[in-house]
Amino acid sequence: MTPTHSSTHLVLIPSYNPGPGVLDTVRAARAHWSPVWVVVDGSTDGSAALLENLASSDEGLRIIVLPENRGKGAAVLEGLMRAERLGYTHALTMDSDGQHPAALISAFMQASQAAPQAMILGKPVFGPEAPALRVNGRKLSNAWANLETLWMGIGDSLYGFRVYPVAPLIRTMRSSRWMRRFDFDPEAVVRLCWAGVQPINMDAPVRYLSAAEGGVSHFNYLRDNTLLTWMHTRLLLGFVRRLPWLLVRRLS
Repeated sequence: MTPTHSSTHLVLIPSYNPGPGVLDTVRAARAHWSPVWVVVDGSTDGSAALLENLASSDEGLRIIVLPENRGKGAAVLEGLMRAERLGYTHALTMDSDGQHPAALISAFMQASQAAPQAMILGKPVFGPEAPALRVNGRKLSNAWANLETLWMGIGDSLYGFRVYPVAPLIRTMRSSRWMRRFDFDPEAVVRLCWAGVQPINMDAPVRYLSAAEGGVSHFNYLRDNTLLTWMHTRLLLGFVRRLPWLLVRRLS
């Protein structure tokens, strides 16, 4: 398979202690697209060296190593700023742990190229192995996100397999001190909706790998749900301030 090469759209993979399975994720992404960038977010598991070795023989792969862990959103922002300086206009983000469908990269990129002003959001299709607590818990976040945007059409607020227009996302992130950790995906999509970036939803399967399959999860139920609760509190306050303007835009 020959990967599609683009000078405007790149794959951006933030990575924190994913284990050796990250090589499979990156190889799968590279089989479908070029370039692929991985931002190693202060990993301490040796994966940075593995990735740099892989990139040494692959011109379509670039590894950016951050000296300490800053959080998913901060890692994405670092990649976005570097990408913008090189003329890239769109970035498809995907996780490094093998949960996201590399086989759909081309389809998502094509949708973005057809509607460059929009963001292409993955809408997860769960398999039977998906933890019920995680599947049901995200419904609350989705409900809040749709309220906060007056139902602009966010299919899923948490699924990180999506294509963003680079410039609006950088502006949105620079205007806020938040969106630097686990709160990145839902807050980014809400604030981009506020900025007028239209969401387009596309179904995409999600895999939850067991430990035996090399699955690695950094999700902490108490910590991360507390972070999401605080995030939606902030967003709800911002929504109230913007409500008259959002109503006018929706009615028009």
